[in-house]
Amino acid sequence: MEQKEQWSSKIGFILASAGSAIGLGAIWKLPYVTGMSGGGAFILLFVLLSLLIGFPLLLAEFIIGRSTQKEAISAYKQIAPGSKWHWIGYLGVITCFILLSFYSVIGGWIIQYIVFCLTGKVGGGNTDYEMLFMESVTNPLLSVGAQALFMIITIMVVGKGIQTGIEKASKFMMPALFILFIVLIIRSLTLENAMEGVSFLFNPDFSKLNSESILFALGQSFFLLSVGVSVMVTYSSYLPKGDSIVQPAFSVVTMNLFISIFAGLAIFPAVFSLGFEPTAGPGLLFIVLPSVFEKMVLGTIFLLIFLVLFLFATLTSAFSLLEIVVASVSKGRGGRNRLSWIIGILVFVVGIPSALSFGIWSEISIFEKSIFDAADYLVSNILMPVGALLISIFVSYRMQKSILKNELIQKTKYSFLFEVWYFLLRYIVPLVIIVVFLDVTGII
Repeated sequence: MEQKEQWSSKIGFILASAGSAIGLGAIWKLPYVTGMSGGGAFILLFVLLSLLIGFPLLLAEFIIGRSTQKEAISAYKQIAPGSKWHWIGYLGVITCFILLSFYSVIGGWIIQYIVFCLTGKVGGGNTDYEMLFMESVTNPLLSVGAQALFMIITIMVVGKGIQTGIEKASKFMMPALFILFIVLIIRSLTLENAMEGVSFLFNPDFSKLNSESILFALGQSFFLLSVGVSVMVTYSSYLPKGDSIVQPAFSVVTMNLFISIFAGLAIFPAVFSLGFEPTAGPGLLFIVLPSVFEKMVLGTIFLLIFLVLFLFATLTSAFSLLEIVVASVSKGRGGRNRLSWIIGILVFVVGIPSALSFGIWSEISIFEKSIFDAADYLVSNILMPVGALLISIFVSYRMQKSILKNELIQKTKYSFLFEVWYFLLRYIVPLVIIVVFLDVTGII
């Protein structure tokens, strides 16, 4: 059964796909990892891996989805009937389910801080942001309640469908996100000594790079482009068969790289200007940045702007994570709204331990990690790289080369690039993923 829904326009698909990718990876994780990994050196590595590894994988997922017009699990079954390859789809669904379970916890934190701004709990020069953050994440009712609100918003949008739900929301949120970023960048760059932050972002310090930095950069390229979990298989299945996939894929990559640079330009000049450290870890956005904005004129307003764009980015990613699970269960048979609520509530319940892992369940550890950190590590360092590896092998070794070429060069002037893409996907992508994964896990 073919998908009954489709994107109403190519720009709608591009914005929704970019929104899927632009999220915590670009705005929350990338800045602090950059701060700990050599600034410009890490950014350069990240851009190269996004173009050489992430982009070929994104095209591979687009080909699977657009050619079959089916969600992740059914798409693999159609291409390789009677085999076990469809377990790549199951792996993607499971990964997205786990990812959304702890992703929604951070979404809840953002909502809490927006409420703090609106109620005057932040600002005024007397706020202890480290204490505020700890009080927020350790309060079980506050953490779980905010997580629930984030999931309700996500469920309501996905339940409305592709055109009236995800696409409509993305068409509003993505342009708003770009506009808000530009406002913040202008303000950040006009601060005294802001150029120190710009220099940190663009002048590489290669001495701080190591194998773990490479894995982080590789994981960021997966996160940033939503590859390795078959999200883009599902999203591209809603594309009409005659549409080109190269131009939308390149647009998604370009938009996400720009957002990553925007995040750095909004954050690092302000951090350096006001004398804070860029290596503050996950607390950078919830402890350091509020302190930075507080020292600015109209700082509370700029902090609110930042939190709203952060929420938009997080929600557009959450839409795609819930969508792949809902689409895989419904398989185009209807009942989307009911399934969205059922699955969304299950995700919320599974995410409660992550929400409580900073407070009443902080003593519980899995392999010496908190529940939240263990879930993050499982998704970022194991499930996503394994999924990306399997997808690259499946497309380049299991699918016929003639079909791949026909799908890739459709309505494009860049047919000569097919061989470059095929070589990267068949040889370079699997090799890089395997070597980096084995090195970081200590196997080699």
